[in-house]
Amino acid sequence: MKKIDFRTDILPLKNELYRLALRITLNPAEAEDVVQDTMLKIWNRREQWDEIESIEAFSLTICRNLALDKTKKAEAQVGQLDESHDPPDHSYASNPEEQAMQRDRVDLVRRLIGQLPEKQRSCMQLRDIEGKSYKEIATVIGITEQQVKINIFRARQTIRQKYIETEKYGL
Repeated sequence: MKKIDFRTDILPLKNELYRLALRITLNPAEAEDVVQDTMLKIWNRREQWDEIESIEAFSLTICRNLALDKTKKAEAQVGQLDESHDPPDHSYASNPEEQAMQRDRVDLVRRLIGQLPEKQRSCMQLRDIEGKSYKEIATVIGITEQQVKINIFRARQTIRQKYIETEKYGL
């Protein structure tokens, strides 16, 4: 096992932890608090670092659990991220009408993702947004790789069906 160093192994994870916390809490200030609490928890368990197989998975698990706890305590409603976090995509078309339609589609997908059960939403976010492997996701969430695949499949299927329904019939 490699000797784990806070500055070189854990501190660089802060942006990834922030993105995960932000996706769960949907609040930048709350996400920053979660990352800070995560770093403190990791630091306080420094005696156990040599026993940890993957410090990244360990850190993501702590971050995820803290974000879920904070969300449950605040009884936050699942919503969408502010426009300020994802700048609009101007590459789709130069036509303002097409750009507006594209923004509406992205907002719809965000709302649909927000309506998913927590486990499906977390699996999908870690796989499709963070690019994690099924094994890493299973470790972070505490389920088997097969369950990860099933959750991702069901999440994508649900979003696809609801998207088609909404596009067909309108909001």
